[in-house]
Amino acid sequence: MNLQKKSFNEEERKIFFSVLKEISKNSRFHECNKFIQHGNTTVKRHCIRVAATAYYIALKTGIKVNERELIRGALLHDYFLYDWHEKLLRNQIHGFTHPKTALQEALKDFTLSKREENMILHHMFPLTPCPPKYREGWILCLADKICATRETINRR
Repeated sequence: MNLQKKSFNEEERKIFFSVLKEISKNSRFHECNKFIQHGNTTVKRHCIRVAATAYYIALKTGIKVNERELIRGALLHDYFLYDWHEKLLRNQIHGFTHPKTALQEALKDFTLSKREENMILHHMFPLTPCPPKYREGWILCLADKICATRETINRR
């Protein structure tokens, strides 16, 4: 999702970019650029797309959410900081285990709300058996699957 398009008004863009700046500052978020997620898309670009898509879904559907926590949780949902494409034993079950790793890494750099923690930990539902508790988590699940599908099909 391109935030420069008319999808978001000026106030919505301001909210999104202030949260993105907060996450980027004094953290390892920039390291997500070192790793590929789907196709040719870096983990950082994927997380930004997912956050923008989740925010867009919430705004356009009128679903009441905590916008800041929705954006933060989505930006950090894949904060696992390793290359899951390497031929290692742990990477064979990456889809099942990376939410917990992402949460552990995020907690090293950020103070997270219970909602943000739940979003990160349960964003792979239904691949992982426990569903999210909050609306923000359900929106993240949907946005992540939309973006992952696009990135895999388009290879960008």
